[in-house]
Order: sequence, then structure tokens, then C-alpha cells
Amino acid sequence: MLESRSVRALGAMSGTSLDGVDAAVVETDGETLFGFGETAYRAYAPPERAALADALGAWPGEPRADTAARVAEAAHVEVLQGFSGVDLVGFHGQTLAHEPRGRGTHQVGEGAVLARALGVPVVWGFRSNDIEMGGEGAPLAPFFHFACAKWMGAQVPLAFLNLGGVGNITWIDPTKDKPEDAGALLAFDTGPANAPINDLMQDRLGAEMDEGGRLAAQGQVANSALELFLMDPYFGRVPPKSLDRNAFPEMMELVRELPDADAAATLTAMSAAAVMQGVEHCPRPPGRILVTGGGRKNPVLMRMLKVALDCPVEPVEAAGLDGDMLEAQAFAYLAVRVMRGLPTSCPSTTGVAAAVGGGQISRP
Repeated sequence: MLESRSVRALGAMSGTSLDGVDAAVVETDGETLFGFGETAYRAYAPPERAALADALGAWPGEPRADTAARVAEAAHVEVLQGFSGVDLVGFHGQTLAHEPRGRGTHQVGEGAVLARALGVPVVWGFRSNDIEMGGEGAPLAPFFHFACAKWMGAQVPLAFLNLGGVGNITWIDPTKDKPEDAGALLAFDTGPANAPINDLMQDRLGAEMDEGGRLAAQGQVANSALELFLMDPYFGRVPPKSLDRNAFPEMMELVRELPDADAAATLTAMSAAAVMQGVEHCPRPPGRILVTGGGRKNPVLMRMLKVALDCPVEPVEAAGLDGDMLEAQAFAYLAVRVMRGLPTSCPSTTGVAAAVGGGQISRP
């Protein structure tokens, strides 16, 4: 077990947007954040992205999942070998399927492969223990968000909103001492975020994303489609709750007949409306919402959120944080907690029966 001292931990994240691998160093004892170190990004090449996309929905034992694992492992090793002087690595792996109330969760990539290549301990398989104890297995960044709120010196409730492939929100009461304390956190997936927009752009225009929200800015929102989307029972479910990347397949059907710009505008409005519905579940209104993930770079989406929500909505950079690297930093932080035997999730973040630590440890 790791000593109670600050270490340099390296975290890596490859999300459901399938754009690439983020890697970042944090200095922490698993409770307090002492500093942020180097960062790096390694984009997936088109054939790699295609292999990962083809494997979405796959479960262990399927050949396409094995192919995706090799792609993810090679990309992670390549970017992580560029770092030096780190004590351990937190490796999330690539999520292919997530059914917390069904078959569980499936992230590919073996920590042992990375440990041999990097020569340092690797913590991985973060979600399994949580699901085995009845939790959703996601989201897992909230304990890190709590540490960030403490690092910021926050005094009133605030929220972190991650807009990746799927959206998730962490409501925080920074007056609490520990993230697992009653009333300290509430976290859950709000709904789809960038994934359906990216899929639309890929399917119709062969583009990776709606860069700068330019296509959506030219379109009109189809309110009838938006209203049908918001009728999904997920939005009424009491959190904690989580989603798979492809949990709302009807979204694409709802915009199928729309012109490209109107379809992009409508999917963007759906992502914003899902967040608005989610904020209604917060114990108290947040004093500010800090947005991380790729969605914060979409001015159309950000404008919709600012109009819909009754508090300042800002990129996390406004608080001195790095919105491109926050999830990678989270898994560096969580890796230290795992090595110290500290919990990484609790009932108010994943619905797990009790505060629990997750993760396997592979040594070189």
C-alpha cells in the first residue's frame, strides 16, 4: 500500500468520443491536490478510430473487442512512454459497453501490458468493484472534482459538468471534509452530449465533429423532436444513474428527415436540455457550473446552457483548470486513492451500497 505522501501520478483517458488518448500528471497524496504536471495528447488515426467504433457494444470474448484492446493498449503505451519520473499510472481503458443493471461494464486494455512497457505500477479496472456492490460504475471523476473544489477554495455549492460523448454532472458541497461524507456529492450522467452530434457529422458529412458548432449555428431546432426526446423516462429517474454511449438510439431517428444544419441544431439542443433536466435533481442550486470536455468548445451548446440555467456557466479554465485533461487527471488521482486503500465512489455518486475503492494493480 502506498505511503501517505505526495506522489507523481500519471493518468490516461480515452473517452467515448473516440478522438484519442489524454494523459496528465498530478501531484497528490490521494486526498489533497498539490499540483498539476505535464500533459500530452495522442490522437487516434482514422483506422484506429474505425476499429474502436466497430467494437462499441462488444463484450469480452468477441474478436472485435480484442482488436480494440490492442489498438487502445498501443496508443496508450506510445503516449505514456513520453513521461518520466512518475510513481504510478492510472489507466481507465476504452469503454465498449456499459450496462450497470445488466451485463456490467466493459473497458478493454490490460493494465499488465502497460506495466511491463512502462516499468511502473498501473492501476486499472476502476469500475468493477463498484458494479459488483450494486453501483452504476459511473461516473468516477466526482471524487477528483471534490478535490478540485477544495484546491479552488470554493465556499458554496458548485457543479462540474463534463460534456464528452455522454454528459455527466457532479454537484459539490465544498464545506464537507471528505467526498464520501453525507451531502458532499451528487453525481450522475445527464444524457447524451457530443456522441450523437459526432455520429451525425460522420454519417452525413464524413467529419469528426461539428467544429465550433458552425453547422448547428446555421440550423433551426425542431421543437417537436426535442419534446419527444425529453419524454424519455431516464430524465425522471432519481440519480445516481449512468448511461452507455448509445443509450438513446432514437435521437438519430428523430432527426433523420431534417436537413443537416437543423439536425445538428436539434441534437445540440437535446444535449443542452438533458443538462437542464439534470440540474433539477441537484440538492441545492449550484452557484456556478464549470464545464469540461469537448462540449465546452461548442459555442452553440454553451450558449444554450447559459440561456437555460440560472447560474454562471463557464469553462473550467475560468477556475484555473484544464478542461482537456481533467478526466486524465482524475484517473491519476484515483490511482493514488486505490494504492492507499481509499474509496473512489460512494452511494451518492454511483448508487453503490457503501463507499468502495476500485481497481486492480499490475506491477512491472
